[in-house]
Amino acid sequence: MSNTSKQTNNFRKAGMLLLLLLIAGCNLPAASSPTPDLLATLQASTPLTVPTLPLLETPTASPTPITLTITPADGIPAPSPADGLTGHIVFTCQIFKVQARNQICIMNADGSGYRRLTTDDTRQHFYPSLSPDGKSVVYAAFFETDNYEIYELTLADGTVKRLTNGYGVETAPEISPDGQSIVYTKFNTATGNYQIIIARRDGRDADNIPRVNGWDPTWSPDGKRILFASDRRGAVQLYTVRLDGSDLQTITSLPAIRGRSDWSPDGRFIVTYSGPAWNRELYIMNADGTNVRQLTPSGGNSQGPSFSPDGKWVVFTAYFDHYGDDHGCEIYVIRIDGTDLRRLTNNDYCDYQPRWGP
Repeated sequence: MSNTSKQTNNFRKAGMLLLLLLIAGCNLPAASSPTPDLLATLQASTPLTVPTLPLLETPTASPTPITLTITPADGIPAPSPADGLTGHIVFTCQIFKVQARNQICIMNADGSGYRRLTTDDTRQHFYPSLSPDGKSVVYAAFFETDNYEIYELTLADGTVKRLTNGYGVETAPEISPDGQSIVYTKFNTATGNYQIIIARRDGRDADNIPRVNGWDPTWSPDGKRILFASDRRGAVQLYTVRLDGSDLQTITSLPAIRGRSDWSPDGRFIVTYSGPAWNRELYIMNADGTNVRQLTPSGGNSQGPSFSPDGKWVVFTAYFDHYGDDHGCEIYVIRIDGTDLRRLTNNDYCDYQPRWGP
């Protein structure tokens, strides 16, 4: 291979690495260099052509920001019993301050009972979510070069089962509302293509949703649709689609969506986040994309939201108390009307990618 070809290949590797880091890691705005494990997950690639469905009307309503602004000096209170926070929150805890050694942690919804679940200090673990019955956690973890797999950890005894056995970067798993299936993202390092995969709960019979490319999938409450992010039509937006790939609908028209989003338990609302690095905010909207409004107070670089099981709160990552600190992201909750902001964690490392469950 000529020097010119080698340089071109290296540029391609660097470009694909940056894309994966922006999408797969819950989009932390850290300034540190990528870790060796993540560097090893990508290679030069050529995007796969995906059939384009007819363009649907995109909601045009502009977000309506709320006026309250929080500064780091204000501080955010912890929850009180009167807040009525129930269930558990599972999340990625960067206890070693290095992405390549991220772990999975869990806590009660009021921030108590914080504990680590995964035990391998040498591997990257991320993208956790709780099962609908609250008895297990699914997540992605580094398996080997160019290969992240999906795992399920049983909370009662800590046993871990590997669900997938494919070659690719498989992330963002979530169990269906009926507990029978699993959805996740698969990034093919050879093609540069993102697919939404649906499989049985144990990982068998995995197949992609036809004609769909995207990432960060989440189930509708009735299990009939998938909400996901995609750049299929240029700028990244949110879409919903039936499990067979039909009835693709464009949901958002926001300027800088990243990916992680959630559907309220009653199916009425969707929450996501958008904005440039260090200036991201949560937005809540009707499930059809109308009535978009900014949920979080400005100034916290808020991201990665998830609804509470009762649909009254949203949990998310933000930097209200440590703005500008790469290791300063904490987990917060806020009511869906934008009131009662509360902080759940207070560590010297990042806690992020929260998902709320029973």
